[in-house]
Amino acid sequence: MLDLESIEGGFSPSGNGKFTEAENCMVSTAHPEATKAGVEMLRAGGNAVDAACAAALALSVCEPQASGIGGQTMMLIYTGKKVIAIDGSSRAPSLAHVNAIYREDREVGYRATTVPSTLAVLGYVHRKYGSLPWSLICEHAIRVAYEGYPITELQHRLQLRELENFKKVESFSGGRYFLKDGKPYKPGDIFKQPDLGKLLEDIAANGFEYFYQGKPAKVIDADMRENGGLLRYDDLALIPLPIERKPVVGSFRGLKVVSMPPPGAGRPLIYALHMFDSVPPDELHREKIPKVHLLIEVIREAIREWTGRPYDPNLYPQLSPRRMLSKEYARKVVKKIMSSIEIHLPIHETYDEFKGETTHLSVMDSKGMVVSLTQSIERVYGSKAAAEGLGFLYNNYLMDYEYEKVDHPYYLRPNSIPWASVAPTIVFLGDKPWLVMGSPGSERIFSVLTQFLINIVDVGMSIDKAVGEKRIHSSLGGLVSVEEDGFDEEVLSYLKREGYRVRIKDSFFFGSIQAILKTRRGTFQGVADPRRDGTAEGF
Repeated sequence: MLDLESIEGGFSPSGNGKFTEAENCMVSTAHPEATKAGVEMLRAGGNAVDAACAAALALSVCEPQASGIGGQTMMLIYTGKKVIAIDGSSRAPSLAHVNAIYREDREVGYRATTVPSTLAVLGYVHRKYGSLPWSLICEHAIRVAYEGYPITELQHRLQLRELENFKKVESFSGGRYFLKDGKPYKPGDIFKQPDLGKLLEDIAANGFEYFYQGKPAKVIDADMRENGGLLRYDDLALIPLPIERKPVVGSFRGLKVVSMPPPGAGRPLIYALHMFDSVPPDELHREKIPKVHLLIEVIREAIREWTGRPYDPNLYPQLSPRRMLSKEYARKVVKKIMSSIEIHLPIHETYDEFKGETTHLSVMDSKGMVVSLTQSIERVYGSKAAAEGLGFLYNNYLMDYEYEKVDHPYYLRPNSIPWASVAPTIVFLGDKPWLVMGSPGSERIFSVLTQFLINIVDVGMSIDKAVGEKRIHSSLGGLVSVEEDGFDEEVLSYLKREGYRVRIKDSFFFGSIQAILKTRRGTFQGVADPRRDGTAEGF
């Protein structure tokens, strides 16, 4: 039974902007400037799509380690009547084929990038679902690019971590833009990006198509040719416009859960929730050790189904996605897991702990429109190569393709799309949106969101309490990552005895949930995960 009294009544606003209540609307993003950009649009009479687009563009400026106009964007939009999934996949360049991309090319440098889709996605959804002028949507991002913003402690640490990768790019183009004299910026240093500001000004004046068919596309073409990259003017001129798809839908404890369809990762999220939905709450939460053990095995099972049965809706129906969405199938699987709880180790390890770093934002407006948006440039600071004179980083999404199995749906082909692990999600109570959520974190996204939702729905935690709970994740091969100070020695010793490899990871590893809950009174509660730099704000 959903304890709405505890969930809504237990919420405590914080003084630092992480946890916020408001009467009319709410924006939660991974950076204060992006949150402000979204709120500005709502104050100007815009809707949730206007706010999301402005916030996403601002994140492209002030959270360059996680996203940017050189990356890709996926989103769910609830219009007030239905949920639409916006598949904003980037595209492989026409010159990209497996023999052209060496392993080292996939991670760092000019040959690692796909055709960036973020501007095409934001421009498309704004034109179709937004209400304010495009120039106004771009305004805050332009201002922050010119005036600058203070580098955060997290950004300083990530620049330090990625310093050697910046140096691997022969031209050091990314390092010239995003480091200070070849070294990490110190926390509090003001970081200005005039080249990016000028580009965004031109895009604001001429529309998003200008980026793909105007002068910037020619500059990118020349930059790629000079540095051995594969992206060409023709790739950009085609414009990677998004595709509107039907979202995947499941349920958990009577709530409707709507998430991102392939190539996104809503399927493993819903599969995991369906497995837990087959276990009565009193049984699931009765004892700590069996609960942790079951959580690990459910995560592993969801990864096994997801990675073992890849599905690309653009090609052909390799396997119906219905299997992972079937409650009956989930019930059978979790029953089998619980009856044996054998972990069947070792399994071939598929895990890359540094793969994928992303950002997420959530918006609810006063008229009932909801947006859940996740965007990325793949790894932290993308390919570490920047567009000469344009001020943004190229992504390194070419690492998210299959290079060996020709029959794999994500095998690298010209103009094909990469696999994605994003899961922007909207949860409905009855026929009304109740909770909007999402997180960065690559393979960990679905497991982070699963744990968050279980703590709210089963345990009756308010969303500020649930977002602060310690997290756990397991790879397919049984490498269990535990958040620092998260579990006591009794649990850790048990897992090691059972044969899992256990390691303690810092909080950055476990994503960053940006979530909003609409209460029965019609007010909004917003959380920005305290693990990172974000804020939630409304009015």
